[in-house]
Amino acid sequence: MKKQEEQFARSLPENLVRLKNLFGDTMDYLPRTFRVGETMAALITIDGLTNKQTVAQSILQPILAAPVLQLTGQEKLCYIRDHALAAVEQKEITSLQMGLELLMAGFALLLMDGASFVLAFGVQGFPLRGVDEPSNEVMQRGSREGFIESLQMNAAMIRRRLRTPKLRFESMTVGKESRTQIALCYIEGKVDSALLQQIRKRIEKAPLDHTLAAGYLTPFLHGSGIFSGVGLTERPDTVCGKIEEGRVAILVNGTPNVLLVPFLFIENFQSFDDYAIRPSFAAFARYLKLFSFFVAMLAPGIFVSVCTFHPELFTMTLLMKVAQAQIQTPFPIIAETFIVQILYEVLREAGLRVPRSLSQTISIVGALVIGETAINAGFISGPTLLVVAISAVCSYTIPSLYEPLALLRLLFILLGGTVGLWGVFAVFVVVLVDLCGENPFGVPLGAPLSPFSRRGLRDSLWRMSWKKMAGKPFLVQHMPGSHVKEHEEDGEN
Repeated sequence: MKKQEEQFARSLPENLVRLKNLFGDTMDYLPRTFRVGETMAALITIDGLTNKQTVAQSILQPILAAPVLQLTGQEKLCYIRDHALAAVEQKEITSLQMGLELLMAGFALLLMDGASFVLAFGVQGFPLRGVDEPSNEVMQRGSREGFIESLQMNAAMIRRRLRTPKLRFESMTVGKESRTQIALCYIEGKVDSALLQQIRKRIEKAPLDHTLAAGYLTPFLHGSGIFSGVGLTERPDTVCGKIEEGRVAILVNGTPNVLLVPFLFIENFQSFDDYAIRPSFAAFARYLKLFSFFVAMLAPGIFVSVCTFHPELFTMTLLMKVAQAQIQTPFPIIAETFIVQILYEVLREAGLRVPRSLSQTISIVGALVIGETAINAGFISGPTLLVVAISAVCSYTIPSLYEPLALLRLLFILLGGTVGLWGVFAVFVVVLVDLCGENPFGVPLGAPLSPFSRRGLRDSLWRMSWKKMAGKPFLVQHMPGSHVKEHEEDGEN
């Protein structure tokens, strides 16, 4: 049975005591009591979340000037609501929990002795980062706008691009202690109702106390497969394109990252630039990224396995070069490759976490110490460093897959040095089976390649011209093998 929400009392002193007990002695809790005629009232705000000038000029002054001397507390609050502050964004609430959520979202609460409800005014005034181009998704063509930390601003950027009354923003909250506001964004008539219901259920069941980033929700929206069926973007134009295909975007207040579900594996090799350039070059770029994916994942493992178990696969000239380089190093090839890969990951992490003023220093140290000096000292062979560097560069062409690629590289290095090519290819088949077997929200992760869809291929491995795609939308739930409704009651894949 659902627990009944606690309500505000009619007594102003009782409400102030309850709020004081909840907030304690925190310095940013600002209650201000005053009289409206002969009735006591209080205006509650959180310092730093409200615009003080707006509070003073648009709320306090009109309230104190209102002619409400002969009215009761309830009547006074109704008069203020309907006449004195009719132009201010306001909500009428009775729930204490709702009042706390609005208060910590930048609203001001007006409580009056004898009134059965509370007025909440939208007077937010906290600082926001300006709209700028996302640093993680740089595009040559298209918009330079990226999402910011305000959910309302992010919703407005989407609404400005999709000027249709069918665009929906469905508000929800997640988190037991800190109720974070999120919004499900979709186009009514294009999204599958069963898909929408699944997303609602999974979010409502998420046992989170706090939601400080969009990534907190990802494990509850997708299973434990190697590759995720949940996309992540900071670009409003990308979100608009996806929800036009029947997807659902999840906006989380306080973060510029927006989740996209369901998200197909092939979409990791696509970018918004593909739709603003010639189809032939867009196809070339996608094939280049696909090739880079396999190189980034398999190259170090295959190199180690060939050097250890299958040297006959090298040409004589290449074999002599590799053998000569390996003789001068003290470590076996598997240990050497594994160490270089770990050192590269350490340098990458250091470059991400240190202040920007030191990032160039990290790059110089990595190039000189791990590169030139380590080779000259005979600790690392040149071919090994070259293979690891090539695989690392290839992984940056598909940044959304960097995390699984980094782990798979290490796994294939270990397999290549212990069981050879057969082990590498066997686990590669397992990866493909896992990819083809994933079915997030009833939509195959490997679509439109597995299962195969000829119509879906028009915007996968290559992109057809807009003359053929315009006016012919292909919704994600129309992918072969999709069975969203069969998963309607599922909590997980």
